[in-house]
Amino acid sequence: MSSESYFRGRRVLITGGLGFIGSNLAHRLVKLGAEVSLLDVLLESNGGTPINIQGIEHRVETIFGDIRDRDLMQRCVSGKDFIFNLAGQVSYKDSLEDPFLDLDISCSGQLNLLQACRLVNPQVKIIFASSRLVYGKPLSLPVPETAATEPLTLYGIHKLTAEKYHLLYWKNFGIRTVILRITNPYGPRQNVKNGKYGIVNWLLQLALSGGTLRLYGEGSQKRDVLFIDDLVDIFLEAALRESANGHVLNAGSGIGIPLKEIAEMAVQAAGRGRIEHVDWPSAEQQMETGDFVADIGTMSKILGITPKTSLPEGLARARDYYLRNQGKIIVGAAMP
Repeated sequence: MSSESYFRGRRVLITGGLGFIGSNLAHRLVKLGAEVSLLDVLLESNGGTPINIQGIEHRVETIFGDIRDRDLMQRCVSGKDFIFNLAGQVSYKDSLEDPFLDLDISCSGQLNLLQACRLVNPQVKIIFASSRLVYGKPLSLPVPETAATEPLTLYGIHKLTAEKYHLLYWKNFGIRTVILRITNPYGPRQNVKNGKYGIVNWLLQLALSGGTLRLYGEGSQKRDVLFIDDLVDIFLEAALRESANGHVLNAGSGIGIPLKEIAEMAVQAAGRGRIEHVDWPSAEQQMETGDFVADIGTMSKILGITPKTSLPEGLARARDYYLRNQGKIIVGAAMP
């Protein structure tokens, strides 16, 4: 069954629903006729904003609340057919600055949601947003889901822990879950006030402002980047297909592009900006994973899709969005 008919009338909860990925999912699901509820606590550091749902704000239920609130979560999950579980601390750097907040949201909050589902809605299906950072520094490329998981940050450790929570609730209690290890998403509605939310959009914003795109070292490290519309497709297929239940899937493009080339394409898309190479800060080198390219063979086989948006096309679409919304966008001044 196609997503065009499958989601019509379905009751959906998106945690972190005012953020980058959550809001793009909301826009798509509203078009598909779903009944959409959004939960977001709007932590200042996480980048969510009501601006992201302009145009659909009267067609969704917006709940300003915390995934860590037990009573609230039981009310929110009750009666839902699907939960797109995106709530979490969004920056691996912030996880080191405030480790207990990261632990509280990304572990305790996730456990709270799962237990709420077990108690009041065990029939629900949950699609959990994890991260490619659970792998740490890959030993070889492309990286399959079976590769070793050795996170270099608390963010990655807590994401991996939350994955295990979801899989345990699937195995022990039959709550259908799918884990998506997302690579480097970019596109409309991502916060760009600084570089900790996403490297591709950040480089594009620096270029649009006529600024300097500073790359550490030669900028040769490869990144697997994924346009947001393709990521939304992956989320919807993961929800639709029962064959995905209990699986951990890489959600990437399967293509590695050096950061230098990404920066060059951003400058070309913007028509301005300049690139500068700077020395690696020691703290950044310790957390650097090196080249990363996801093996998306299993994802494509189970979900039946392959990302289709090229980086030049995606950058052009992101550029057009941010130019239309210049008055609402804050461009930072520091390199991530």
